[in-house]
Amino acid sequence: MAQLYFYYSAMNAGKSTALLQSSYNYQERGMRTMVFTAEIDDRSGVGNVSSRIGLSSPALLFNEHTDLFLTLEQEHRQQTIHCVLIDESQFLSREQVGQLCDVVDQLDIPVLCYGLRTDFRGELFSGSHYLLAWADKLIELKTVCHCGRKANHVLRLDQDGKPVIEGAQVVIGGNESYVSVCRKHYKIALGLTRKENE
Repeated sequence: MAQLYFYYSAMNAGKSTALLQSSYNYQERGMRTMVFTAEIDDRSGVGNVSSRIGLSSPALLFNEHTDLFLTLEQEHRQQTIHCVLIDESQFLSREQVGQLCDVVDQLDIPVLCYGLRTDFRGELFSGSHYLLAWADKLIELKTVCHCGRKANHVLRLDQDGKPVIEGAQVVIGGNESYVSVCRKHYKIALGLTRKENE
């Protein structure tokens, strides 16, 4: 029975690597996968999912206007789809997460979504919000802070490498713009720690 999975983490936890490995596992068994990534994120080139360790795969693009259910239903009618994989799933809309639920429930195709849970302010992305609420399975992919603790926050850095707390939720960037840290070092970096006498 198909299910909707949400693999979430902070940055640099290997989400794209895990997605590409899952897709390869299906394809190695002669099964067809469909890989999607957000049109807004072109760091790996347009229509491409790429990992930091050098793996890559072509991907279909989605934006706020993409009807994922309709696209997948039409493709599935032409040739069976065995698994759908979504990279950068934090950029999905509420409606698109609902469409992916319908892909699972009506078309009986497993959907594996990979994305960030929260932004640099510690706020949920829209796609992550609804995936956390509606997915059948939630799997945290872990990465580490410079101190060795689990990194579960993302700091956005300015041009001088200094952390920022304000700005647009979505600013595309890589290691030059973001760093994953634990909650303690997130608070320290932003000056949010309690004073000793408080």
